[in-house]
Amino acid sequence: MLRVYHIFIAALLLLLMPFGAKFILPYFSGTKVEPKNQVASTSKASPPVKPGNPSTPIGGNVWQKVLGKNIVVPSGWQVVPCQGTEPLLCVSAKGEVLGTLEMSVSQVSQNPNFQKHLADAGISLGTKLDYKNSSNQNKVLAALKAWSGDYYAALSKDRQKGNGNKIIFSTHPLENISVGKLPGIRYGFTGIKAEGGLQEQYISYAAFDGNALYIISTAFDPNAAKGKFEKLENLVIFQPYLDAIAENLNL
Repeated sequence: MLRVYHIFIAALLLLLMPFGAKFILPYFSGTKVEPKNQVASTSKASPPVKPGNPSTPIGGNVWQKVLGKNIVVPSGWQVVPCQGTEPLLCVSAKGEVLGTLEMSVSQVSQNPNFQKHLADAGISLGTKLDYKNSSNQNKVLAALKAWSGDYYAALSKDRQKGNGNKIIFSTHPLENISVGKLPGIRYGFTGIKAEGGLQEQYISYAAFDGNALYIISTAFDPNAAKGKFEKLENLVIFQPYLDAIAENLNL
């Protein structure tokens, strides 16, 4: 179900754009960092991405297995796994891809950092988790939030290394959210140009199933090659629908 405040934010940003990004987005962030420097990402040309046929299995694209049914999207829009083997979900309208969501799946056995956070939360690697037990849910959420804290810290440090005070970096408040049947979190960050206007905005979800860490991400970032929307206004329109997609995944 769409959250009313997400719809309100989207409508308000559309009305005020481009000024909305400057004046509104910072107020939805948890931590603001006015960086001394920022590394400018190398501009990457986005390869053409095409939506797949929803009735045709797409080998190698994890979205084919995990995307739920009866997805609610804006009128005239479509969400299907992209063609090819990359883990991308295509958001399109009238045959044109407007943006993509990227999913990464990594085995926690090869992620010592997250293993540490699980151990700190009281979960041993390889433990079979019963998520009907609220204690297990809380432990996993604590581990995910600690892991995202490391991510925010590394990201903030990275964003302080290149362009003076040209970008104001803000992290989004962490939110608990179901990712399929798994307890998960929503997190992200925003980069606002000092002179006004949005430089970048990332929205991500993370969940843990006992073996693998699932990360779903999309963005507005002209320097990103994939997992992004080309136009900010399309991300603003689609943003209220992201939670519903995450909550309806087959996980």
